[in-house]
Amino acid sequence: MNKGRLNGRGGSLVCGLRTGRPVIPNDTDSERSPQAAAPVDRTQRIVESRDLFRGQSEILISHDGAIYRMKITRQGKLILNK
Repeated sequence: MNKGRLNGRGGSLVCGLRTGRPVIPNDTDSERSPQAAAPVDRTQRIVESRDLFRGQSEILISHDGAIYRMKITRQGKLILNK
């Protein structure tokens, strides 16, 4: 299960990621949405962090004209800052 926490100011995102598990929709989602039109493909692409970082501990990501910095902490967690 992916866990993330966005601080109150919107400045950083702390993520602890586990891979190798399938993405399973929450059963309560279907109960809340009685007018579901068509089945939705819930498969998501998994990108290995080692493929992104290539041995580095920090990368820059461009998104919608802004530059974000993603770091791997000493504890092995990911931090994303704008």
